[in-house]
Amino acid sequence: MVASRLSRAGARVVVLEEGGYHTKEEFDMQEATAYPRLYQDRGNRATADLSILVLQGRAVGGGTVVNWTTSYRTPDSVLEHWRRTEGLLLTPQMLRPHFDEVERRLGIQKVDYEDTNPNNRAIYDGCKKLGWQVDTVNRNVRQCLRTGYCGMGCPVDAKQSATLTYLADAVAAGADIYANCRVEKIEWANKRAGAVIGSFLRPGTQLATGRTARIEPRVVVAAGGAINSPALLLRSGLDQGPVGKKTWLHPVVALGAFYKERIEAYYGAPQSVASHHFAHRAEGAGFFIEAAPVHPMLASIAFPGFGAGLRSRLATLPNVCATLALMIDGFDAAENGGTVTLRDGGGPKLDYPFTERMYECFRAGFKAMARIHLANGAREIVTFHADPLRIASEADLAKIDAAPMGPNRVSVFTAHQVGGCRMGADPSRSVVDPQLRHHAIENLFVIDGSVFPTSLGVNPMESIYGVASWASDHVRAAAA
Repeated sequence: MVASRLSRAGARVVVLEEGGYHTKEEFDMQEATAYPRLYQDRGNRATADLSILVLQGRAVGGGTVVNWTTSYRTPDSVLEHWRRTEGLLLTPQMLRPHFDEVERRLGIQKVDYEDTNPNNRAIYDGCKKLGWQVDTVNRNVRQCLRTGYCGMGCPVDAKQSATLTYLADAVAAGADIYANCRVEKIEWANKRAGAVIGSFLRPGTQLATGRTARIEPRVVVAAGGAINSPALLLRSGLDQGPVGKKTWLHPVVALGAFYKERIEAYYGAPQSVASHHFAHRAEGAGFFIEAAPVHPMLASIAFPGFGAGLRSRLATLPNVCATLALMIDGFDAAENGGTVTLRDGGGPKLDYPFTERMYECFRAGFKAMARIHLANGAREIVTFHADPLRIASEADLAKIDAAPMGPNRVSVFTAHQVGGCRMGADPSRSVVDPQLRHHAIENLFVIDGSVFPTSLGVNPMESIYGVASWASDHVRAAAA
């Protein structure tokens, strides 16, 4: 977004991207090639204790190449919370023109119920039967064929990723993009960033070729996302303020509901329905409910067990619905969230301790998801605990309260990483100021999901685009 805005305004822009540049001809709809090619750590990124699987894009276009196209504006209640707790003056009125433009450029439109697949329709129908809030979502697609392979790169260019839109606009206006170039550090002195140093990687690997890049810009924008942007600042000796602290993940628990009829959740738009009925709970952290596609490799990671038992369970793949409950973290003053530090060698290390607040939210999420599928007449519901719970009736929900919930005792995922370089006016509590300029380095901006003080309670892509569009004016002024 920033590259597009500045290059079209006449600035000379250079983009350095750790991942490769990939086009639809390479998107073969195979998990075995997509995850190593398009995800951080070849699809194996996780918290330090391996308790949370971290799904995060790594390509020219970043997470927009592999996400499931769900698009939401930042909720007004979240912006109000940031105003109240952080003194931020981002308002719906300020962001509205930016969201309007983003939605036009990305073709964001609401899904019709008739265009949902059975995996998503189960959430819709079950919530309606229970009297719970539910709706179809907005997606950033044009002429979508609903193949179901959004997470592996769109094979028909229907998904309007950054690669096809804002980065293409930037290149058309003269920007240069260097793929397979990992930014190692930012050199700085006397409150100024003087250079950005990158290492070129062998395509498809994380192995350095020995060739390096040195860029000496007037303004630097770090946009590596939560986890990578804090790590870059730390590698650069920019550890002022709470760098890496208060990282939020929307921690996800999931269950599988098995139906007599075929669901075939590997086809169709991966996410087209969501329920925010439990987003604002008085008794604990809120959560929202969405669907996940059920391709074999992703399913095998989520399903508990090994060997013959897992193979037997995967044989039922055509009949399973996969449903997610995403915890809305960061809104309780006592929550600390996760912390990004550095491993030996300079790579990011993410710790996200489990808490009783998380366990309570997970249990509530499991019960809500199970009730949705019980209302639909699912023949069996299975949680993704290490020792799976099998639920066939309302009476079985009591098992959820008794089940162990510690790290690696239940499968937990994240696809929505934010925080770690939070914005705010107080340098002791934030990394960048309310205009996203680094508190200590006057020509350094951080513009990505890492600046959000909390999670969002919705999928973050459109919020990142909108805030980046708004912040581009501040970068342009600094570069003038």
